[in-house]
Order: sequence, then C-alpha cells, then structure tokens
Amino acid sequence: MSGFEKKFGKYAIKNLSLVLIICYAIGYVLEWVSPWMLTFFYLNPYEIIFHGQIWRLVSWILIPPSGFDFFTLLMLYFYYSLGTTLERTWGTYRYNVYIFSGMLFTILGAFLLFGYTVLIGGEAGIALWGIYGDFYQLATRFSTYYVNMSIFLAFASTYPNMQVMLFFMIPVRIKILGIIYGALLIYQFILGSVVDKFVIAASLMNFIVFFVTGRGRVHMTPKQAKRRQEFKREVKKSNRNTRHKCAICGRTEETNPELQFRFCSKCNGNYEYCEEHIFTHTHVQ
Repeated sequence: MSGFEKKFGKYAIKNLSLVLIICYAIGYVLEWVSPWMLTFFYLNPYEIIFHGQIWRLVSWILIPPSGFDFFTLLMLYFYYSLGTTLERTWGTYRYNVYIFSGMLFTILGAFLLFGYTVLIGGEAGIALWGIYGDFYQLATRFSTYYVNMSIFLAFASTYPNMQVMLFFMIPVRIKILGIIYGALLIYQFILGSVVDKFVIAASLMNFIVFFVTGRGRVHMTPKQAKRRQEFKREVKKSNRNTRHKCAICGRTEETNPELQFRFCSKCNGNYEYCEEHIFTHTHVQ
C-alpha cells in the first residue's frame, strides 16, 4: 500500500462503475426531456474560461456515450461487469485513480486542444468552440466514451486469456479483442485529424501510464479477485468486532462505545478488561 493510498484511500468511491452508470441514466433523462439542455454540460474550455461556467469541468460526465437503445443497455452492463471486476482485482482506491485520471487527462486534453486552436487559428479557432445550430462543434468530441474504452483495455490487459462470447455465439479470448481495438485506435490516431489525436491521446493516457509503469498488472482470475475481496471484508468485520473485548463481561467497543478498555500488566497473558473490571478482576497467573 502506497503512502497516497494510506492517506487518501478512505475517500475512494466504492462501486464507481455503478455511479458512472447512474450519471449516464441522468444524462439520458435530460436528453429525453430537453436535448438542448445538454449543451450546457459539454466540456467546453471557451465557456469555462470566458463565461465562468466552471460546472462544465464535472457536468460533462453526464453526457451519455451514445444514443439510447437495447444495445446501450447491454453495453452499460458489459462495462459495469468489467469495471466491478477490475475494482475487486486492483482495489477500490487504485480503480478510482485509474478512472479519475482518465477524466483529468480528458479535461487537460480539451484545454490543450483549445489552446492549440487559438494559437493556430486565432478568432477562427475560438469560433470552433462556439455553438453551430444546437451543438458545439468541438466540445461534443470530449466525452467518457474513450474513458469507457480504457476500462475495456485495462480488463483485456489484466485478464488476457479470459473468454467472452462475441455476438453471444463465438468464444474469443479478450486479448484478441483488445489487440484489434488497440490497432483501430492507433489507425485512427495516425490518420485522423488533429482533434482526433488530442481526444484519443488524452482519454487513453491513463491506460498508457498504468500499464507502462506496471501498476495495472495483476496475475489473478476474476473468481480469485472476488474471493479475495470477500475474505478482506470478513477479516475487516472480524477485526472490528473483536478489537476490544472485556475478558470478564464480554462487552466490546461495538456494544458499549462509551467504555474504555485496558490490558492488565499483572495477568499472565494478553487479557483486556473494561473500565469496570480492570481494577476488580482476579489476576490470571
């Protein structure tokens, strides 16, 4: 456990994948109620800098990665399963760092692209971030789509030999799908526009950092990860229930939080007593 995890691990969000899906659900509802409302949520550096719309630094997470249909439900469930398994394997803190670093890199990429367009195009570059019709020309390019893709790549790198059913019929190792998707991303990056390069590089930088440094490499199957998480939960629960217990009356800090507990130095062994029995018990020899 790193020093950062010891210090900030308690702030990690459990079931982060479920939280993201809830955000998408809110986004789909807003899109259904008023599609134009979503224009106030896009990650748009121009609006943030010149109009003070700082909520866009967070609200862009609500933008759904695609239109809503039956396959969207399957996709969301698929990414929820992958993300939950990664959280079990890596731990809640590390999974939080992976997802939020992807979001931070996306925000950084948006601002770098804004600076690039202003530097190269001047006022014309700024105009690219304005509203054309009912949408922003460049701001719509930044979403959690590639962040979700980074979850898939992370899973494929962590469990390369795991099989999935392609089209519900064809068994294929997930590393094959990861290689194919990685090749497509490289192809899009090389032949795509400058905007494509900024978007892809920024959104997938978390994957590059984690797996180049080796932080995401864990040799463990999903079942082993689940058993490890259940074991840690039981150990934590057991430790919490027996941390302080009076050897006479059996009361603990859980049942009686108002009591204080002390070990007796005169007893032969590690015997702990509550404040009512620490001075009245018979010493164990």
